[in-house]
Amino acid sequence: MAHGPTYNLPFRRRREGKTDYRLRRALLTSNLPRLVIRVTGKHSIAQIVEATPRGDITLASATSMELAKKYGWKGGCGNLPAAYLTGLLAGLRAGLKNIKEAVADIGLRRVTKGSRVFTVLKGAIDSGLEIPHDEKILPEEARIKGEHIAAYAGQTSSNHEEYKRRYSRYLKAELKPEDLPKHFEEVKARILESYRKDV
Repeated sequence: MAHGPTYNLPFRRRREGKTDYRLRRALLTSNLPRLVIRVTGKHSIAQIVEATPRGDITLASATSMELAKKYGWKGGCGNLPAAYLTGLLAGLRAGLKNIKEAVADIGLRRVTKGSRVFTVLKGAIDSGLEIPHDEKILPEEARIKGEHIAAYAGQTSSNHEEYKRRYSRYLKAELKPEDLPKHFEEVKARILESYRKDV
């Protein structure tokens, strides 16, 4: 017979720092699909996920990689404009499956006002999804369009070496970074138009 103090070993995913089970339980008891938002160094991912006894089922999803492949996006896939368009695309796809409400699941990321996580959330909200949120946490409209990137590019354009080094991917894709807000509106219109065809 064992003696002494007992020790409860946390679940493996908790030990690995991958899942907060208290938060997950709160999300699941809402009985709504989750808008699972994950961002990496170069991409944004948005999924509408429903929990079942057999495991989570993905109902709709979008990644920022799709923007370049399907909608002609020439900007970086890891910036705020790409994050917004990813959320918009995921929300529109959810709408095609008659999903009208969701709750945001940002995982273990810290809450930071105007971050890419909440830019994805803003895109999903603008698609028509109803998601509980605080307006103060969402990014400014100008930053969503990439106006801050365009403004900084304008400031560094006098230093040709720095300009070419910093915006080489934009220039390789034949997009001047100063034109990013205009390009954002064009791609957004393209996404909305393709969605209207599917309705």
